[in-house]
Amino acid sequence: MDVSEPASISSGIAERYAAALFEISREDGSLDTLEGDVDALDAALKDSADLRDLIRNPVYSRDAQGKAITAVAEKMGTSTQMRNTLALMASKRRLFVVPAFLTQLREMIAEQKGEVTADVTSAVELTDAQRTQLADTLKAKVGKDVKLNTKVDDALIGGLIVKVGSKMIDTSIRSKLASLQNAMKEVG
Repeated sequence: MDVSEPASISSGIAERYAAALFEISREDGSLDTLEGDVDALDAALKDSADLRDLIRNPVYSRDAQGKAITAVAEKMGTSTQMRNTLALMASKRRLFVVPAFLTQLREMIAEQKGEVTADVTSAVELTDAQRTQLADTLKAKVGKDVKLNTKVDDALIGGLIVKVGSKMIDTSIRSKLASLQNAMKEVG
């Protein structure tokens, strides 16, 4: 059994919806509005367990999902194109791909703007000065503007984990302690 198949199917579904919405927004000249919608929906998904349940739970009917996601999108002030796309996804029982859909849209917008996104996990919240310095350092390395997507994980103890594309740099204290622990096991 190939377990990657359902993930690739979901990715393909998300990519098709994202490509359609991206093209509509690009033709309308409303990519900045689309980017705001993506950021707002992404934040809402991270903050609301109820919203995550709504998009993932198959118990809700198409109609209930459609009404709920439309109401949420309207309350958030998203664009008409985003509301219509989410309503269409609900009517086709495709809301479960919303996280992948948002990721695809974010990548398309970044590519259009000549940006690359770096996922940064830190032990403590980064200051604005630290964010700027990190973005400038990464820009010098990759040759493109870098948009930081940050999150905090206090289990790192200290340091950062930075992912840009397929590259990852782990300078966290947790990983250094794990390496030291493994080295100590080899010695003794």
